[in-house]
Amino acid sequence: MTTFIKNFVKSEDGAVTVDWVVLTAAVVGLALAAVAAVKGGVDTLASNIKTVVSTTAVGP
Repeated sequence: MTTFIKNFVKSEDGAVTVDWVVLTAAVVGLALAAVAAVKGGVDTLASNIKTVVSTTAVGP
């Protein structure tokens, strides 16, 4: 039992997994920040397009 515990403590197999989890969380956080930064401009642009399209006359 003590050899199992010693081997478990020395093992670094999960360290790479922790690195990937942290890296993935950072990428997701950056993506959410980018979406939040762009959302306001896109909403304004969509509103402007809606106004132009709804007030434009079609036909002769």
